[in-house]
Amino acid sequence: MTADAATEGREGPGGRTDLPGPDSIPGFVGRTLGFLAGLGMVWASILAIDHFFQANYPTSLYDGGFCDINAFFNCDSSAYSALAQFGGVPMGYFGAFMGLVVMTWAVIADGDRARTVRFLHLANAIGVVALFLISVLVLGSLCLICTIYYGFALLGLAIAWRSRDGGSPGRFLRPSFRHLLVLAGLAGVGAYGMRAYHDVRIQAQSGGVSAEVVQEYFALEPVGEPSFISPFWTARATEAFADAPVRIVEYADLLCSDCRYLAEQMDRLKADFPDQLNVAFQFFPLEAECNSVVEKDLHPGACELSYMVAQDPSLFLELHDEIFGNFQAAKTPEWRAEFAERYCLAEAPEDPDTRELVHRIIETGREFDRTSDEFSHGIRSTPTLIINGRMVIGTLPYEQLRAIVQALITRSEKDGEFMENWVGS
Repeated sequence: MTADAATEGREGPGGRTDLPGPDSIPGFVGRTLGFLAGLGMVWASILAIDHFFQANYPTSLYDGGFCDINAFFNCDSSAYSALAQFGGVPMGYFGAFMGLVVMTWAVIADGDRARTVRFLHLANAIGVVALFLISVLVLGSLCLICTIYYGFALLGLAIAWRSRDGGSPGRFLRPSFRHLLVLAGLAGVGAYGMRAYHDVRIQAQSGGVSAEVVQEYFALEPVGEPSFISPFWTARATEAFADAPVRIVEYADLLCSDCRYLAEQMDRLKADFPDQLNVAFQFFPLEAECNSVVEKDLHPGACELSYMVAQDPSLFLELHDEIFGNFQAAKTPEWRAEFAERYCLAEAPEDPDTRELVHRIIETGREFDRTSDEFSHGIRSTPTLIINGRMVIGTLPYEQLRAIVQALITRSEKDGEFMENWVGS
């Protein structure tokens, strides 16, 4: 018996590997562990699908996901990214389908099915490693739900590798193409159904869901506006802030991924409602260096960027858009140094007048009584919007944001009358 045979098992009649090596997992144990790995993949995928729809198409005012721990471990950032879906189908669906295949074939796999499921384990592991690297290196954040799936996927591969019918790497590259075609067909049918459900959720946003959100918004307790409105505006309909039909105070962080997402929605809003909006950008960097509310430096470099952007009001919009347009690069000291040199802003972080102005804006966050169930007072997270004196925490899908603005404009045109059954067009 060769060394390889001792490790991988020896081939029996018909080329079947039925004798385990001394370090392999026995067949029953391997199948049980494989089943549990598949179950974990399904569980994590269902959570991911649910979070995708909750983040992108909430049915009420959305205040963030449970796994939004900090700037890096942030499920919402992943849900809002292009990485979250493929052809309108949430990526979680493909993970759930893979998990179901692993669970099923862990019980009945032999022969061709065993070879195919080993191949799928390998392909799935390559995929999750690629997604992990893209998340960390490109998005700059990591979804905890996705990470749980990655763990179960790699566990499944390890179990297949050490199981009796695993063996050498070459054994992971001999799937049954007939089985692959069948599975691809089944996955396609399920993906079609998921895409149809996705379309329904999108359509609902501009109908009944948005109407409910509008009513929710008007039911919020008015909190008023900050005592000092930032002079840095991203939209200006009137000279005086209070004169516009819709007034939005946007507490935001230039290195906050959710703020960048919201900025995209706000751009659409400004295009749809020209000369109707005053939008003031209220600096609120989540970094302890300049914000006493923050206990940890969640976004290092955010204070530095705030000082630079506030240095010259005439450049504010240009600098604001460039930072969000180069969001990942802006997190690095090298990019910020080049940015400062290009706009002659190197002295801005030490300029006393600029620092005083930014700090004055930040401190207005302490004026509010409540921002969440967790904290009893003050602005604590970004983005936070004060829309005509009512506070909305977190991001909003465009359809919901548009519905609120349209309702406010309609209300102002109707001498303050709010149509309780209003539905956006």
